[in-house]
Amino acid sequence: MFPILLLLFILVPVIEIGLFIQVGGWLGLWPTLALVLITAFVGASLVRSQGLMTLASVQDRLNRGELPAQQILEGVMLAVSGVLLLTPGFMTDAMGMLVLLPGPRAALAKQVMKRVTVSQAGFSQGSFHQGGNAQGPFGEDPFRRGGRGEDGNTFEGEYERKDDDDDDHRLR
Repeated sequence: MFPILLLLFILVPVIEIGLFIQVGGWLGLWPTLALVLITAFVGASLVRSQGLMTLASVQDRLNRGELPAQQILEGVMLAVSGVLLLTPGFMTDAMGMLVLLPGPRAALAKQVMKRVTVSQAGFSQGSFHQGGNAQGPFGEDPFRRGGRGEDGNTFEGEYERKDDDDDDHRLR
């Protein structure tokens, strides 16, 4: 992993410098700098609007009782896109804009989701009580009567936090 990161930290700036020289030769200094600033501002506003839409999609999926894994991954990808767009350079702007577009972002998120395996150690599918054969993380049904919790090791109670007015006066 380290050699790949080292290669990226060397290659990306070299490519960006070469692109700056080429574009600056065609357009001139000030138009090139203006183009870099415009892409940063436009990119930041697009990331914000796409991020809000993704957040709304996450909330909608949660309200329907579905796991919004892809939408959360797309939100992370939008954050990376924002960093790429704010980084000065034409190659990073192109990569950031590509991830910013909903179609390529969704396709990339699906590919990442296929390759990543998420496991919950100790939990099986249906580990929460849904009227079926639910089990807790240690193999027992946490909602079964007569199991743990009725053997005298569990205490129930209520508490109330009271702030002492004298403490407030002493601090002043």
